[in-house]
Amino acid sequence: MIESYSFGNITVDGKSFRSDIIVYPEITSGDWWRKKGHELCSEDIKEILDYGPEVLIIGTGKFGLMKVGESTIKHIRERGIKLIVQRTSEAVKIYNEVARKKRTVAALHLTC
Repeated sequence: MIESYSFGNITVDGKSFRSDIIVYPEITSGDWWRKKGHELCSEDIKEILDYGPEVLIIGTGKFGLMKVGESTIKHIRERGIKLIVQRTSEAVKIYNEVARKKRTVAALHLTC
């Protein structure tokens, strides 16, 4: 469960993080970084795709500055994964609802 989010800070299951994260059902992985910074590409989420969630929620930052390329969107959907892309504050709310029902992963950009 994601307990709180504010610019540059997030708390998941009682543990605080100050860098971008990936939240799996069993574990949270900190220090997630993308090859092109504010542009998400398939290579950045290879581990998530290999994990095979039913739903992938991408938080694009407080102001939504991280972009998800069309080829990345296509690649995710071709794997049969439902994709939700929102600003991080909204992505957190959606994650907390969806993760109760489906095998869900959230990749969250905490700033910008």
